[in-house]
Amino acid sequence: MRLPRSLAPVTVAVALMMCLPYQASPHARVEAATPDPFGSECRTRVQGSHVVAHCHNPYADMDRVRLHIECDRWWDLDTDSPPVDTGPAATVRLTGRCWKEVRSVWVSHQRG
Repeated sequence: MRLPRSLAPVTVAVALMMCLPYQASPHARVEAATPDPFGSECRTRVQGSHVVAHCHNPYADMDRVRLHIECDRWWDLDTDSPPVDTGPAATVRLTGRCWKEVRSVWVSHQRG
């Protein structure tokens, strides 16, 4: 069967569009929603064997923060603070210590 000349270009264009992956089609250009910003900004300070962390939450969602301390000596116990809820525009102070030297310190975040 032979198609009229006016339908041939349209048929070829439709056939090519059917072969393209979905991401390449013009209708797939919908931008993915960016996730809401989340997470407190935390600053830690180690002074000898004592650790202090100040966390400020500039966002609207609750942030549950925990201070983790890894001690340098093998016999010194590593510690994790209990979780502290940090509300919007709130600042919290987390503290902890080792008996001797501190090896590393970090703060973990979890949506509240």
